[in-house]
Amino acid sequence: MDQVKISSYQFLVLVTFFSVGTSLLAVPAILAERTGQDAWIAAAIGSAVSVAIVSFYVWLACRFPGLTFIEMIELLLGKWIGRLVTLFFVLAAMTFTATLLYYSGSFLKIEVMPRTPTLILNLFIGAVIVQGVYVGLETIARSAEIFIGVFLLLFGFLLVSLLPQVKFEQLMPVSVAGAGDIAWAAFSVAEVSGLTTVVLLVVFPAFTKDMKKSGYSFLIGNLIAGILVTALTFLSIVILGAENTARQHFPGYELARRIHLGNFVQRVESLMAGLWVITLFFKASLYFFAAVYGTARLFKLSDYRRLTLPLGGVAVILSLTLFPNIMAFKNWNTTIGAGISISVGVALPLLLAVVYGLRRKGLKRAGKVG
Repeated sequence: MDQVKISSYQFLVLVTFFSVGTSLLAVPAILAERTGQDAWIAAAIGSAVSVAIVSFYVWLACRFPGLTFIEMIELLLGKWIGRLVTLFFVLAAMTFTATLLYYSGSFLKIEVMPRTPTLILNLFIGAVIVQGVYVGLETIARSAEIFIGVFLLLFGFLLVSLLPQVKFEQLMPVSVAGAGDIAWAAFSVAEVSGLTTVVLLVVFPAFTKDMKKSGYSFLIGNLIAGILVTALTFLSIVILGAENTARQHFPGYELARRIHLGNFVQRVESLMAGLWVITLFFKASLYFFAAVYGTARLFKLSDYRRLTLPLGGVAVILSLTLFPNIMAFKNWNTTIGAGISISVGVALPLLLAVVYGLRRKGLKRAGKVG
């Protein structure tokens, strides 16, 4: 792994895919349920907060050039406390991997392949993720370079095709949601697109070629994702309406269903499914990479790849057992899932920043920090 390096552009693409993630289909409904036609405002605010969060992560990571997040934890918190915190971080990454597997399986079963058992869908997606992590970070990054063009082309097509259906009166009246509701909704966006990107500190800066350029890539990739999510939320409101958006499990998919260009371009919802599967693969792969790499560090293994298959099996099992139904999944996301995100995305980085501030002089004298 010490020899693995990806370019700043490859990292930008990975950050974009990761930050978009499940937001492409789920976020508009979550926001509209709480803030109505002001959902797009909450999306914009949440995206701005996400960029601020990522800025903090970049600052923290740049204090430790050449180290992964796991190694930062071990250096700052010591051997035993560091190992316990690393274990928690690994379990969080594994849980998020299982969450994405469940969500992907549910989406495909509900919208695309209703007769296919969830077990088969989760096994198939899990196998692709395991294979991706096994062949390595460089291969994942190169694949992302190829798919980003496809992703942006399809997303652009969807946006342009939906423009004739826009009804700006759906936005009226503006600012009917209270400040508390908008703040809660904005936090939901920041959690999905910002707090979870702490996992990417396993990649940045240790496995990137240029720390400074990759730091900018981290910010730009997250900003691009925020723009895409805000645009999709805006279209959901002005086309579906706030109430209809809130009722949908997957508003983005419903938008794609409404595309009709003459009598020859119809039923293009499979394009939205394809967009979502692309983002899902890269986000889940990076979660899983963090879990596998962290586990290898815990057990002092020189090659993390031997852990991909057994831990992949654990992720699939968790995806099938943690959530009995979609309502339980949504409840988990707003309670335990949010708590885990805050713990690893807020509490842990702040703890590391405080410890760094207290130990900075000693660490600099020892040549262990930048």
